[in-house]
Amino acid sequence: MNFLFIILQQQTDGMASLVSSLLPFILIIAVFYFLILRPQQKRQKERAKLLEGVKKGDKIITSGGIHGTVEGVEDDSVLVKIADNVKVKMDKAAIGTIVGLTDQAKK
Repeated sequence: MNFLFIILQQQTDGMASLVSSLLPFILIIAVFYFLILRPQQKRQKERAKLLEGVKKGDKIITSGGIHGTVEGVEDDSVLVKIADNVKVKMDKAAIGTIVGLTDQAKK
């Protein structure tokens, strides 16, 4: 009987040792998820919603710094007027910000 108790105690100590050695890795993974992955996924969802909401007449700034007004919207591209008689067709992914929306968000 005493022998059985010693074996059970050794197994319990082994499990405690295993848990205590894995705990730091589990904590690192949890911190990584909440500080890096989760906020990045949230920003991606907000950006996708922003690009889906682009409509004719919106004033935008591209990721390259070009200011313009949206003249037309297609599935994956927009037609942007950047000067008199100058229109450029560009991918929606090139839109950095929508000026009207960022101004409203600040207020």
